[in-house]
Amino acid sequence: MKKIQVNINSVLSTVSENEIHALESAAAKPALEKLKSGTGEGNDFLGWLDLPEKTPEHHLDEIIAVANDLRNTCDYVVSVGIGGSYLGAKAVIEALANSFDAYTPAMPGSPKVLFAGQNIGEDYLYELQEFLKDKKFGIIVISKSGTTTEPAIAFRLLKEQLEAQVGKAEAGKRIVAITDAKRGALRQLATEEGYKTFVIDDNVGGRFSVLTPVGLLPIAVAGYDIKKLVKGAFDMQKECLNEGVDNICELYATTRNCLYRAGKKTEILVNYNPKLHYFGEWWKQLYGESEGKDHKGIFPAAVDFSTDLHSMGQWIQDGERTIFETVISVENSAHEKAIPSDAANLDGLNYIAGKRVDEVNKMAELGTRIAHVDGGVPNIRITVPELTEEYLGQLIYFFELSCGISGYILDVNPFNQPGVEAYKSNMFALLEKPGYEEATKAIRAKL
Repeated sequence: MKKIQVNINSVLSTVSENEIHALESAAAKPALEKLKSGTGEGNDFLGWLDLPEKTPEHHLDEIIAVANDLRNTCDYVVSVGIGGSYLGAKAVIEALANSFDAYTPAMPGSPKVLFAGQNIGEDYLYELQEFLKDKKFGIIVISKSGTTTEPAIAFRLLKEQLEAQVGKAEAGKRIVAITDAKRGALRQLATEEGYKTFVIDDNVGGRFSVLTPVGLLPIAVAGYDIKKLVKGAFDMQKECLNEGVDNICELYATTRNCLYRAGKKTEILVNYNPKLHYFGEWWKQLYGESEGKDHKGIFPAAVDFSTDLHSMGQWIQDGERTIFETVISVENSAHEKAIPSDAANLDGLNYIAGKRVDEVNKMAELGTRIAHVDGGVPNIRITVPELTEEYLGQLIYFFELSCGISGYILDVNPFNQPGVEAYKSNMFALLEKPGYEEATKAIRAKL
């Protein structure tokens, strides 16, 4: 089977091969060794590192069995979670689904996966609950603690609604909890109510959790092959977890850090396939939450081309030269569509009549890369043969391992997120949560 590829030729006018190789030897290889030996900061969160290899077949079979139970009893399944408990599954499902799947009715044995708990939108939750009235639905609730505000609100509302619609006993059969093995409010509730549960291991952080039940269960409910997804990740693990001259994870991590040191402070992840929009959202969390520490880190942004060439294209071409692009290029489309000829030719498109739409898209991609590089925007190109479970598994593990390497090159702990707690503390104080009385007084004084 082919593998994803990384090409850095279009960065060499900004940083040299010698600089890249020097940083790879001095920093990337030691960083990979830190990950493998578990000697770096955050080493208690390395469970993702060999997860594809260590996930047993029977565990995947159990996830598939629970997914099939939900598929056979529900027309809609709401996955409740935020951050890494949401974005990985959303990214894979959107990449594999028909682009208009949301507009087609649910069919028996083929439910739609919806998402909640990823925001505190009152209208969103109201409209979701209105939609689910008189619908056959189930819930996957994902939270280590069970007390994270956004998913906890959504779950409280949806649980009440489900119990009202089908009764407490039947609702208990349609709720699956993915949570801590022993502790927390959700674990306690799941035990008391008899929910089917899967465990979020202590050594896997949320943004690295897509290849655990956190991501695998919603993906399986949506009807996709999680065994192929894990196999793709395992193929990338075998290829890149060991030091080698062709280690594309080392190459990507090193190149982006060379560009950062050369003043390129923002990385824009580019796709030319709209199915990858949420993959860009997952990638933003992975790198933003992992690297943004100690007033350091490359700022992660994402765009959908050619759509955003008509909005962001001007800035990227001619704006401040502090950016570089990483382009995900999908070699083969799943379908073929040729452009027809038109006798009147009022739109002037007969010169491309007979060409496939994807050929035009590829020329837009190539033309844009040339223009941006000529305009001072270095480009890294990641080539993916096609959008399948196996290649997405490769891509997920590639970015995860590269992220761990890159964080250590930056000399930060890639596996914590101390800055995320600040807004929570302020929100709790403003809402007068018990235990926050002094913080409430202090924050009120600032207003």
